[in-house]
Amino acid sequence: MHKNSFRKLRVAALLLCVSGISAIAGYAQVSKPYVDALLAQHSRDVPWREYQLQEFLLKRYPSLPTPATAAAWTTEEERVRKHVLDDIAYHGWPREWIDAAPQFEEVGVIETSHGYRIHKLRFEVVPGFHSTALLYEPTKIAGRIPAILNLLGHEPDGISVEYEQKRCINFAKRGIIALDVEFIGYGELTNPENVHDFGAQLNLVGSNVLGVFYLSMRRGLDYLSALPQVDPTRIGVTGLSGGGWQTVMLSALDPRVAVAVEVAGVGSRESNLTHPVDTDETEADAPDLMQDEDYPELIALRAPRPTMEIHNATDSCCFRAPQVKPYLYDQVQPLFQLYGASGSFVWHENIDPGSHNYQLDNRQQAYRFFSTQFKLPVLDGEIYSDNEIRTPQELAIGVPADNLTFLTLARKLARQIQRQQPPADQAARQSWAKTEREKLESVIRYTPVSLARTLPVDNGRSFDFRTLSYRFEFSNQLSASGVLFREEAAPQNAPATIVLDDKGYHAAGDAVAQHVDRGEQVLALDLFFNGDQLPDRGSWELLTDSSGERPLGLEAAQLVALARWFRSTTGRPVQVETNGMRNQVIALAAAAIAPEDFSAQVNRNGVTSLAYLLEKPVPFRYAPELFCLDLYKEFDIDTLVALAAPGKVSTFDSLQ
Repeated sequence: MHKNSFRKLRVAALLLCVSGISAIAGYAQVSKPYVDALLAQHSRDVPWREYQLQEFLLKRYPSLPTPATAAAWTTEEERVRKHVLDDIAYHGWPREWIDAAPQFEEVGVIETSHGYRIHKLRFEVVPGFHSTALLYEPTKIAGRIPAILNLLGHEPDGISVEYEQKRCINFAKRGIIALDVEFIGYGELTNPENVHDFGAQLNLVGSNVLGVFYLSMRRGLDYLSALPQVDPTRIGVTGLSGGGWQTVMLSALDPRVAVAVEVAGVGSRESNLTHPVDTDETEADAPDLMQDEDYPELIALRAPRPTMEIHNATDSCCFRAPQVKPYLYDQVQPLFQLYGASGSFVWHENIDPGSHNYQLDNRQQAYRFFSTQFKLPVLDGEIYSDNEIRTPQELAIGVPADNLTFLTLARKLARQIQRQQPPADQAARQSWAKTEREKLESVIRYTPVSLARTLPVDNGRSFDFRTLSYRFEFSNQLSASGVLFREEAAPQNAPATIVLDDKGYHAAGDAVAQHVDRGEQVLALDLFFNGDQLPDRGSWELLTDSSGERPLGLEAAQLVALARWFRSTTGRPVQVETNGMRNQVIALAAAAIAPEDFSAQVNRNGVTSLAYLLEKPVPFRYAPELFCLDLYKEFDIDTLVALAAPGKVSTFDSLQ
């Protein structure tokens, strides 16, 4: 077929359009096979993305302070504790929930003939959200005795896991009360809606996910501190993996913890960025947690209180000893030395078995450290207790059938959200829009960027159009990639459209072909964290969020900068077409902040409300930038559309 015949087809198809960037339905896409082939040609593996993020985030994470005196560090400890709790962990949580007294109820007792009994306990984390615990209590108690809070990690069997029972039994036999608290999402709290990724829904509605985890562990400490048989000056905390992370958080932020033993629970900014698969949980990388502090600094908040760090030499999970010791121990030790307490800060590298464990060697290290610091006879070995291990059924406690989960708790909080609607009066609406834009910039941590370099990296030619692919490098050292399509005969000022697809630009052939067939200039684009721009290891969106940045803000800033570049090269207002909820919200956020840079927007397969993320529900890793702290609390799709005016926003085929 002659090219003029193709031109006629394009003109006929154009007559079917109902708006400038509406997709063309009911015709054969002339360019589609060629577009698909060229997009595949330009799709590249980009290993430097991970390096870019490492450099970007390393510049934002804080360095460990170097105070001159113990008094100076003590003052700093108090400031940091208050900041982390009030501004981060408790962000968005009702004060009456935070300040509530512990609500524990005993639901049964297991008497043993081995010198201890086991109390089955159920307690309230927040109203309607219950957890479980086991209290191992020595049969004979004289006066007030030490107590240890045992915190679980990612164990399917929860508090009934074998090594946890052995440790608690040994503590009780040695005259120490042991409280074993369930980890949300495991044991009897196993529920698809308690998968930790769904904790991100709490961020979305304005309550930092860290808060519910912290309140859960703190309730255990509250309970132990109130027991009349417990010596409040001799309370310890310990745990493995997620339990080790909880140990660091609780013992750093609550001075009631006299002694702490963390096992393979945390890394540092350096180890986490070079091994991003080590840390990928919504709570451990909670929003803003690492903005002003890092885990070494949290450990340093323990000074001069006795603290042991145990890490495994060849850990099969995370935080291997040789990789984290320089940060978690070596650089923290000087802060203990300020107090003349070098001996209170101890490191142990486990080599038997050396994997991710709290087995015999690590338990014996903990027994020795706790007994020494509690001024008890030194406990070197472990009392044999294999024949005392009980089944999950024997230790079962039970939670209410209607117990809240991450999802139902988020939905409950969402029902309390109230937003101001756009005023009808024009002057009032302009004032409202200015205030809302400033709020949106704050919520998504929007910082404008400029194009530092526009690098052509490849080109192609097919049928009657050509392509040029780019790497766009921005002033913050991050990048985006795109492929520019232009018909040979199209003028320099032909209409300009940016196409974004949640599956990456290599999947955007339909949309690109439709616009190319209309004689438009089309930029098929992957913003950072999308398509070819997504690093292939770890949860970088979580690490970014924890640093105080927001992926949504970074992406929106890139889109604004590229819209301005595209307009400067074409002289035409820029239109945007998106496919999928992620890029829909990115584009809406960009247009809401900089409406003058976008003439129109079409969204396909998006959402009509961010409530969809709660009700569907959408897992965090499916659309990570959308679970931005406070986003749904302050904004919804209709608000963003209103802020994008006067640009027209059209939505088709919304997800239901």
